[in-house]
Amino acid sequence: MPFVFPPMIAATVAALGVAALGRALMKEWRRVNDELEQMRPVEAVDPARLPKLRRDPRTGVYRPE
Repeated sequence: MPFVFPPMIAATVAALGVAALGRALMKEWRRVNDELEQMRPVEAVDPARLPKLRRDPRTGVYRPE
């Protein structure tokens, strides 16, 4: 007589396999996205468009003019 897994054990083993596969796919997805992000050209910031900062004499915090 062949050995048959009870349905609850088979479902548990299948769920663990799906979870492991999902985790591996997620790690690979993030790795590829990080690699693509490093290849993206960086846009230069125009210093004239940045706000000027002035120090508040009471608090010492720099705030935009």
